[in-house]
Amino acid sequence: MSRRQDAPAALRWTVYVAVAIVFAIACAFLSNWQFTRNAQRSEQLALIAANYDAEPVPLADVIPAGGELDPADEWLPVVLTGTYLVDDQLLARNRAHGGTAAYEVLVPFRLDDGRVLLVDRGWVPPGDSQNSPDAVPAPPDGHVTVVVRLRDGEALPASGRSAPEGQVPSIHLPTVADAIDPAAGDALELSAYGIMASEDPAPATQPEQLESPSDDPGPYLSYAVQWILFAIMGFAFIWYVIRTERARKREDDEDAAAIAAGETPPVRDRTKRRRDADADAEDALVDTSER
Repeated sequence: MSRRQDAPAALRWTVYVAVAIVFAIACAFLSNWQFTRNAQRSEQLALIAANYDAEPVPLADVIPAGGELDPADEWLPVVLTGTYLVDDQLLARNRAHGGTAAYEVLVPFRLDDGRVLLVDRGWVPPGDSQNSPDAVPAPPDGHVTVVVRLRDGEALPASGRSAPEGQVPSIHLPTVADAIDPAAGDALELSAYGIMASEDPAPATQPEQLESPSDDPGPYLSYAVQWILFAIMGFAFIWYVIRTERARKREDDEDAAAIAAGETPPVRDRTKRRRDADADAEDALVDTSER
């Protein structure tokens, strides 16, 4: 077998290996991305587990006047005492609840110290024949004690969608501040809002409470492992292709040598051999993916 004869196959195999390496690098990048998302989700779950059912504390203990919400305090319950600013009630539209594009009821709450915190009282279903709910339960009148869980404000929709008067496209706190009475908007806390947990006194009717955050860790870890297996399977496939080409070339050389010696080449059932080789390759890929 001459070097001239070997060169095309060697070049082709080099290309095969290069493709497998590039594919493996892409898989490694995607796997690392999924590992990162899994770590972020684990941090979120740990934060929820630590804060969600904690004993409520005054808002000033978590967000001092002039301060901002610490990300480590998200989901922490706080106690508010004051009055709802009913005239400044807004609806956050297109919220996924109850299998529909529901509305969340947002009402600014003025604390006894003059600060204003936006309270998400829960959700109501869309109306039967109009672009708003049929009814929105009113908050309790007068002086109220409310327990809320703190959340960071949302971003504006990437789509740039807007909302009709009295509604907002997302819980973007600067947008809310601009949509309510200027006196309340100037005092509105912009680093956090509260998801209502309880009200005292409780009104006769309330919006549907928001669901507790999911404790599902998500598919990120399994996806990360799958990308690693894909990279391994890519090398296994290239190994199978090169091995098959080498076996076929060896048989062709043996046949040529037999003809040159005046002998009859052996009859080879290459169809059966291909089926057997394919089965062996599939078994090898399965064994690799199960490790």
